[in-house]
Amino acid sequence: MTLIKRTFLFAVILLVFLLSADLSKAEEPRAIRSAILFDMTTDRTLYTYNADAPVQPASITKVLSLYIATEAILKGSVGPGDPVKISRKAGRTNGSKMFLKAGSTIPLKELLEGMAVVSANDASVAVAEYIGGNVEGFVKRMNRKARELGMTGSLFVNPNGLPAKGQVTTARDVMTLACDYLRRFPDSLDIHSRQYFTYRDITQHNHNNLLALYPDVDGLK
Repeated sequence: MTLIKRTFLFAVILLVFLLSADLSKAEEPRAIRSAILFDMTTDRTLYTYNADAPVQPASITKVLSLYIATEAILKGSVGPGDPVKISRKAGRTNGSKMFLKAGSTIPLKELLEGMAVVSANDASVAVAEYIGGNVEGFVKRMNRKARELGMTGSLFVNPNGLPAKGQVTTARDVMTLACDYLRRFPDSLDIHSRQYFTYRDITQHNHNNLLALYPDVDGLK
């Protein structure tokens, strides 16, 4: 990955994850709660602002869920083509979604693509249930991995980042997660950088709007 692309990667974190919901006020300093800009080529932190302040992880949570799932595939405990049956709980999950139908079966690989491209909350639940046995078991694995990576300011309550009491992270922890994710699974950017995702004849744009605005952006969330 080029220097520009690696720099833009964490610009995505800076602009998308760490700004307040009101993007019309993004130019105001008070709109930024926490930020970090990191260059993976030189391993240098270029900018920080309240990098250790607690913030809601939102959809960045899915990067950790994808980390757990990709690691499980590489270890051979699950396969990308494994059929995953969609539970009622997954099918009823709100927010951004693939529009999964309870009772249907879909390959694990396609669920992971939905998580990466359209930030599918329903797919996150389905993956968590399949790999962890249930959502609670998967979340325990998420928190173990977070501790293993040194994400000392993070605690996860669900696999998709929907608002939940006690769920928290920091900009620095997100940087730590993103760096390790990309170093271990560099091919993941081939999925994260896709402009569109189609499932059940429903085509959705990538939820990372910066991909369409800047040609050098290739991820991450």
